Formats: sequence, structure tokens, C-alpha cells
Amino acid sequence: MVHLFRTSLGVMALAAASFGLGESAQAANGPFLPHQALYDLSLVKSRSNSVNSARGRILYNFTGSACEGYTSEFRQVSELDSGEGKVTLSDLRSNSWEDAAGKSYRFKIETRMNEADAGRVDGMAERDGDHINVKLKLPAPKSFTLDGSIVFPTEQIQRIIAAARDGKSLLELSVYDGSDDGQKVYNTLTVIGQPVPADRATSADPSTSDEHMKSLKRWPVTVSYFDRDAQQKEGEQTPVYAMAFELYENGVSRQLVLDYNDFVISGAMGKFDVKDSKPCN
Repeated sequence: MVHLFRTSLGVMALAAASFGLGESAQAANGPFLPHQALYDLSLVKSRSNSVNSARGRILYNFTGSACEGYTSEFRQVSELDSGEGKVTLSDLRSNSWEDAAGKSYRFKIETRMNEADAGRVDGMAERDGDHINVKLKLPAPKSFTLDGSIVFPTEQIQRIIAAARDGKSLLELSVYDGSDDGQKVYNTLTVIGQPVPADRATSADPSTSDEHMKSLKRWPVTVSYFDRDAQQKEGEQTPVYAMAFELYENGVSRQLVLDYNDFVISGAMGKFDVKDSKPCN
């Protein structure tokens, strides 16, 4: 159980970056929305009966602009009860910055399980022609290169929104965000549903009632993450993790569903505050 959840935490960092930088991506129809969002987590189902209950919160802050780059701060605190007094408490913190062109990416990720020492990843990635140079400070100093076709989280979300606007239903991308030990690349498959018109009735939450959001359409999106190394070696097609959400055209995400294979957690938006933004000069 602890091993499973440790794996899910590593991929949750990827989710953090995706939500964070998704809001930051630039789009042809206007700027994305700086804001703070709070999501309340609860257990939807446990497929293997390995989890009796789950609760927690995700707090997310996004700031920045196309001029100064984009910063996302993410924290997830979760408690999983697997029965017989076995409770796993996790605390994930992620801070990342990416320039608007997707050429430079910096990240710091910290994960803590129960009373164990925190695991830390600290590094940066720079795009240089047909490859990406990565330099890690933590968990140990290391430099390596990645294929230039790999995208950072900003471009991943930019492409999802662009594909949705073009009426496409599938999108495949390889993504690097620094999660796990800072060396993992995920292959992703995104399934995009039909757009939801702004005037369609929906379950209410702070995003749907906000004045900034009422006129915007959104798309149901599911992104599955596959271990790229495992796929290349074994042809494995089982996702490590999947997340579903409704993605507004200004990048805000609502109705999160986090699928860790053995169990599924939902994230209902409990609070949504728009932040002031500074336009580019």
C-alpha cells in the first residue's frame, strides 16, 4: 500500500505541474486566469478494497504572465485509511516556473510520507535545438539530455486546448516535469470530449458561479500517463495513473477525478479566487 501511494505521489507531482501550467498557457482567444483554487478530496471507489477511506485537500496558486513567465505553487495533503489502523498521511509540495515559450523550466518538489524524511527533487531543464538539457541538484547532482520532441507541462496543456478547439478527440505527447526522481518521462494519451456550452446546466461550484467563468465553454478531458521506459522495454500499455477533469478555455480545471488504478479519488472545488494580473508592457 505504501509503495503504491508513493508511486501515486510521484505522478501527483505531474498532475500538479499540469494543473499549474495549464492555467498559464497562452491561447489565441485571450490570457489565462491567475487564481487560487482549493479542491476537497474524497474516495470514489477502491477496486481492490485496499483503501477504506480517503480525504485531503489540494491548494493551488498560479501567478505570472507571458512577459515574466509563469509560477505555480501546489500542495496536496492526503490521508488514506487501509483498515486495521493503517493510515498513510502524505504531504506533497510542488513549485515550478516556466517561460512562456516553453524553453526553460525550473522545479522543486517535496514529498513526505507519515514521519519519514521528505524526498526532494530540485532541478531545471533548458531546451536547446533538438534536445533538452536537464540539470538536477536533488536528489543527487546529475546532468542528462532528453529528446527535443518531449514537451514541458505548459506546452502539454497548450496543445490539449488547441486540439480541443480544433475538434480533435485524441492527442499523444511525451511529457517531462521533474516528478519522481527527476529522470522520468511519461507518454500521455489525452481523450477530449465534446465541448460543454457555457449556458448548459451543471453541478454548481465556485468556478461555475464566478463572473469570469460564466461565458466560457469547457471540455471534458482524460489524460492517461504511461511509464515511457516500461513501454519501450515491455510494450506495456497499462497507465500508471490517469486524471479526468473539465478544462475551461481559460485553463481553469474543475471536477477532478484522480485514478490510481487500485483506487479513485475525486477533487471537488471548494474555493476559487481570481488574482490580479499585470499585463505585459
